[in-house]
Amino acid sequence: MEPTAILKDTITVQPTVINTTTNPMKKIFFFLIAAAFVLQSCIINSEIVYHKDAASTAVTDINMKQFIAEMKAMTPDSLKQQKEFGEMDKLPTVWTSIFDIQKGEGKLNTTDPDSIRIMKKVFMKTTKENNEPTGFSLKMEHFSQADYQILNNYNKKEKLPFDQNIFNNWDGKTLTINTENFNLKNIEETIKNKTSKDEADKVEGMITLFFKSIGTTLKFENKIKSITGKHDWVKQVDNYTIKIDYDLKTMYDQEAQFKNADKAIVIVTE
Repeated sequence: MEPTAILKDTITVQPTVINTTTNPMKKIFFFLIAAAFVLQSCIINSEIVYHKDAASTAVTDINMKQFIAEMKAMTPDSLKQQKEFGEMDKLPTVWTSIFDIQKGEGKLNTTDPDSIRIMKKVFMKTTKENNEPTGFSLKMEHFSQADYQILNNYNKKEKLPFDQNIFNNWDGKTLTINTENFNLKNIEETIKNKTSKDEADKVEGMITLFFKSIGTTLKFENKIKSITGKHDWVKQVDNYTIKIDYDLKTMYDQEAQFKNADKAIVIVTE
């Protein structure tokens, strides 16, 4: 399967719409998914920090170290033939905003204040070992509910492979988690929309083979006061932290029985 570009070189944000043309961020993210068709060796960990002012910061780390090592072991020259790895190698190794990346490449072609504001709040960086890429990270810094609404409106049209938990409601004190978001529909739709029909038909049946693990950590600046609702995949780690570990096998087993599977979990902080 040939990975294809989805995002564009410039993101243009309107109050309710995001228009896109070829962005290395989405191109690389899609290659991660494409790589998962080959080996169960990619790990996705996300962390969402909930701030007191009702904003939140979400970081997604993509670990492709095992995949890259296995590809090199099987076919040493295979990675050199993948344009996406060349794109990844060009990305900075420290957090850099999409605005600065595109400005540095001479590809910034918008003066719209909303577009620039969002672009300055989305950051990327690669991770390297021995001067070779092993993965990359994406950060959405201090996003308000309005910022996420812009992203959510676009996401309804063309699925983006983000953790859907970023769209849960947070008002600065109370987080309401919709456990129906505990799925990989965004990733599935991204793959299906950008692959051949034969490959797309296999996505749901093979998703458990794609990833080694996927998890999300929720952290709060204020101490957790109470939690209403339960789910087998949700565990409280300490007074400030909640962990969600996706059980990929159970997710696609229609006969799976949950001990706890409330549709909503409400976390109230002090």
